[in-house]
Amino acid sequence: MNSNGDIGKQGEQLAVQYTAGYCSIRHVNWRYGRYELDIIAERAGTIYFIEVKTRTGTYFGFPEDAVTPAKEAHIRAAAAHYLETFDLHPKAIRFDIISIVLRGNNSPELVHLKDVF
Repeated sequence: MNSNGDIGKQGEQLAVQYTAGYCSIRHVNWRYGRYELDIIAERAGTIYFIEVKTRTGTYFGFPEDAVTPAKEAHIRAAAAHYLETFDLHPKAIRFDIISIVLRGNNSPELVHLKDVF
């Protein structure tokens, strides 16, 4: 059985491959204090802050359900610090979630939720 960390890493790798298909990846697992931004990408003047959530099933809900209001506030705070740290002034920013369900030997189920908060 995989540990939660292994499952999360596998999901992040899938999400990075998916995101790289339409954006330039700026950073992966960028940290600000105790907060982390999973994927930061850029395309056409827009910065994308992408939270990746991975599960092995949906018995306890969909992966994206784990992005609580508190988690959203942490992501927003880290994103503001990121923009300040790199002195970025994008024409737009967007917060997305990539939700992944890994089900045994089947292909992963990846859902890209755009502009979620």
